[in-house]
Amino acid sequence: MRDVAERAPATHALWIGIAASWLATFLVWALGGALEQIPHLEDSGASWYYWQLIEPTFWSRATAWGFYSLHQIAFWATIFMAQRQRPAYSGKLHPTNVAALAVNAGFIGLHFLQSHLWYDGLAQDVSIWSSQASVVVLLVWVILIENDRRGVFFGAKLPFPRRLRQVAVRYHGYFFAWATVYTFWYHPMERTPGHLVGFLYMFLLLLQGSLFFTPVHKNRWWKLTLEVSVFVHGTLVAIFQGNGIWPMFAFGFGAMFVITQMHGLGWSRRVRAIVIALYVAAALAVYGSIGLDRIWQVANIPVIDFVVLFALAALLGGGVFVADRVAKLLRSRRPAPTPSA
Repeated sequence: MRDVAERAPATHALWIGIAASWLATFLVWALGGALEQIPHLEDSGASWYYWQLIEPTFWSRATAWGFYSLHQIAFWATIFMAQRQRPAYSGKLHPTNVAALAVNAGFIGLHFLQSHLWYDGLAQDVSIWSSQASVVVLLVWVILIENDRRGVFFGAKLPFPRRLRQVAVRYHGYFFAWATVYTFWYHPMERTPGHLVGFLYMFLLLLQGSLFFTPVHKNRWWKLTLEVSVFVHGTLVAIFQGNGIWPMFAFGFGAMFVITQMHGLGWSRRVRAIVIALYVAAALAVYGSIGLDRIWQVANIPVIDFVVLFALAALLGGGVFVADRVAKLLRSRRPAPTPSA
């Protein structure tokens, strides 16, 4: 009971945050009808983002980029302060947790007002692929830092250097904060099904990013929920688009679950074998109805994720190598201390 009581505040913050995320998503839907009157250019393909002003104004750009920058800096500042203080993991919220929650809640409200007053997000000036790539790298970064706990390929761990993982863990918060805040401000708060699912996902990621140095932040079931939420988001968006490629997303992200994600849950080999069998049976059933010649699509997302994983490891490893060599060179050039008389 004592352990439960000590963990209650952070746990309560999690559940309140989840409820607030759903409430914020409901408000985006309930009040989003006003944005449907804004005219848009015709959709011109996958690289075109439809929800932007035909003629952006000074204020649409200034508010989108200005508020995004303030949100980004403020969130980074809370992470920096927390790392400097190095508080022990505790069930109670630290002051920096409260500050991060307040920052994200405040800027969520500000983005809602900005969308209704000036509409445009960052999409007016940057590619849609930048937003999607940021989230892909975030999810792959999770695979990298979870390698020691659950492995990458059916429980098998990749031999990444310990120093690489230390750097990936230490600095992941800064990248995750950028990926979520950047993607959050990329979109105006429209109420299309894809936007609603996406904003709910961003709200939950911002919540997770605010609960650093608490047991909630490391809870494997909560982290898994955030990882597999992209399965729900990607599949639903593909279904809403009506282009018939939803199985690629459903079974692509499902493949990541059976290959990597489920192996850190403590399940027995028998349970995992049953899950894999159910996945294979479902994939054969669906692709059997739409054409087995398309079943290769299930490999698209895993291949992309693992290619990005090795690229990320190489990039971080190269950065660590250079930084360590530079630090060693600087230490070697320091003058030796003069012995006292």
